[in-house]
Amino acid sequence: MMLSYLFFGISYAFAAGVQPGPLQTYFISQTLKNGWKKTVPAALAPVISDIPIVILVLFILRSFPDSFAYYLRLVGGFFLIYLAYKAFTSWRNYIANQELTKNSGKQTLYGAIAVNLLNPNPYLGWSLILGPLFLEGWKVAPVNGIALVSGFYLTLVLTMSGTIILFALTRKLGPKIIKILLGLSALVLLLFGIYQIWLGIEFLLKNYLVNH
Repeated sequence: MMLSYLFFGISYAFAAGVQPGPLQTYFISQTLKNGWKKTVPAALAPVISDIPIVILVLFILRSFPDSFAYYLRLVGGFFLIYLAYKAFTSWRNYIANQELTKNSGKQTLYGAIAVNLLNPNPYLGWSLILGPLFLEGWKVAPVNGIALVSGFYLTLVLTMSGTIILFALTRKLGPKIIKILLGLSALVLLLFGIYQIWLGIEFLLKNYLVNH
């Protein structure tokens, strides 16, 4: 049971970590300006900036009945499929170095934290996917929730650090590898989206049969 939560946390973090977005754009631009050694510490930004987001989301979710988590799973499944579509579109239309044309922002860890706090993805991810799954696992055994969060943030930091180093060490090969990772992340998100929807439908069917 614990391993399934750990695996989900790792897989979802990988898929999220390679997606083009404000934070990844910030990392790449800062890497090209300041070098990877000064930029890698900024990969910790999601761990720091997500603390208030996690506390807020879990506080709200705990006020709802346990069955509400399954409805969120259903919605979260469609959200994952939407992310898979975006990842597939990014893979299909990927142009090397296209991210470098955007603004870089501040050159500090605080800048990366600010970028992530203004990014809607952490709020949606924790509200629709990670939050309900964490509470579900925690109620069965706290180690499940710990495995989910630990696997997610450790993998997210490593993935983002790897992206920073990749672009610093091999600019020509880097974009090609990123395109491959985008395609892989689209597949991972699609599979988990289908799985989440299946769990939500399964709960609704069982609930319907019990009440009729």
